[in-house]
Amino acid sequence: MSAPRVLRATKRQRLGDLLIGNGAITEEQLRQAIDKQIESGCRLGEALKQLKLVDEDQLIAAISQQLDVPRIELADVAIKPELAHKLPELAARRLRALILSEQVDGYLVAMADPTDLLAEDELERQLGRPVHPAIVRERDLLRALDRVYLGEAQIAGLAEELGQEIAESAFEDGHWNEADNSDALVSRLINSLLEEAMRAEASDIHIEPGEDVLRIRFRVDGVLREQPVGQKQVAAALVSRLKLSAGLNIAERRIPQDGRFRVTVRSRLVDVRLSTMPTQHGESVVMRLLDQSGGLLDLAELGLPEEIHERVSAIIERPNGMLLVTGPTGSGKSTTLYAALSALNTAERKIITIEDPVEYRLPRVNQVQVQSQIDLDFSRVLRAALRQDPDVILVGEMRDRETVEIGLRAAITGHLVMSTLHTNDAPSTVVRLLDMGAPGYLIASSLQAIIAQRLIRRLCEHCRKPHKPDPAERFWLENAIGADAAAEEYYQAVGCNRCNQSGYAGRIGIYSLLELNGELRDALRRDDAIAFVDSVTSVPSYVPLHVAAVDHARRGITSLAEVLRVVGGNVASADA
Repeated sequence: MSAPRVLRATKRQRLGDLLIGNGAITEEQLRQAIDKQIESGCRLGEALKQLKLVDEDQLIAAISQQLDVPRIELADVAIKPELAHKLPELAARRLRALILSEQVDGYLVAMADPTDLLAEDELERQLGRPVHPAIVRERDLLRALDRVYLGEAQIAGLAEELGQEIAESAFEDGHWNEADNSDALVSRLINSLLEEAMRAEASDIHIEPGEDVLRIRFRVDGVLREQPVGQKQVAAALVSRLKLSAGLNIAERRIPQDGRFRVTVRSRLVDVRLSTMPTQHGESVVMRLLDQSGGLLDLAELGLPEEIHERVSAIIERPNGMLLVTGPTGSGKSTTLYAALSALNTAERKIITIEDPVEYRLPRVNQVQVQSQIDLDFSRVLRAALRQDPDVILVGEMRDRETVEIGLRAAITGHLVMSTLHTNDAPSTVVRLLDMGAPGYLIASSLQAIIAQRLIRRLCEHCRKPHKPDPAERFWLENAIGADAAAEEYYQAVGCNRCNQSGYAGRIGIYSLLELNGELRDALRRDDAIAFVDSVTSVPSYVPLHVAAVDHARRGITSLAEVLRVVGGNVASADA
């Protein structure tokens, strides 16, 4: 098999000569690459890339021409997992290869480096049939391998193996026997769950025991993806191991518990917030994953519209006042506040945060975690913080009247106070403060601005297609925006290999900023919530959330279906 390949290779034009002939490099640059190749022992193509003399696409085109092999865009290929799995995952990743199709005389295999004849020989040995290589971008190949060789099979296999061990009395009286050799299986299963979550860029892992099945779900881009695991009996073993990692009481299964631990997953430091809750069929666990190695975003990276970015930057530079960020759980409020803190975090300012729990560690910032079991709540810590001579105070959440009043008074006595509330939009935030018993005059004197926000999924740019609103979408648009918006063309999700057939890739924030003007403050001094909401329309710069979301849909960033899912219920309150 190897002889014809060697003979064929002697007739090819050399890669360097081909690149010179194409005008991609000069003879001098080729000599530099050959010297680099000799020095490092790498292939010529890799040397050219390391020296940045050619980009990957130029190199792929040249190799395709040199070897007379097809160049393939993996995003345009429907990959069959059952066919791809004929090559074991370890071999596929080591050889940088993926089976694309079965042909009469062998397999068409995507390769990052089809010049590697040893890899081609190994593929033919493992598959038992001839291999016809096609060249693809390495980064596209690695992403495709991640999609095809999902951790689902590994997770299911480990769960089945663990279930068998438990059936052989490794699990006794509701407690996992930690001394048992099979305890290693639990750790491997948890590691597989964490690796799969990081690979899918999930924000949470849910472990939910049912009557006959254990369900494991990953929240990706705000939407849960489910993986059933048949071995329901492994649930208690998983929970016990996770509780031990978080320092919780493994014997107590009647009450909820919260804890956290740190772990390194795929060379990334991850802070895991663990929450357990007793359910009918066992303890449910949710793990919130916070990637500590990724670094915090700054305000410029949040995706704020330019006008809002400039106004927020000016607001947080004021010496006093309150800035509130509002939205449901998982809408990115903490990320926004941390970005603002990062901008303010200088040697000239003292910053204190009061959080439940502390999510990200910040240098130079005094971070306090509330502990309700010892009566260390928000209001108590806030009182103590005011005696610590702070310039900036971040309160994780305005949960009760006492905390609200202390925060508002701090904002008019020379402190910048930032906090969050769980409300649907900016106008209803003030109504909520009034309902909590905060005096209107105090809100009027202290509150500077409110940011309402959501996270909305981005359409995959590679597979989205034009879309005319359906009758339900037209009705919503006519009522929320106007008849003109209902007549426009938008885009909808389709699904391709690049986006794992979901039609979406990543999320982006949508923001609405309400700055209080004189008319709004007058309404608050009269404790007139209705007049306040009615006067919001008098603020020229205020754009409701649903309008901002539709603007993203107009520009093809997201779909109308996603707009309706995220902010479809906000129109009534925004227009009230």
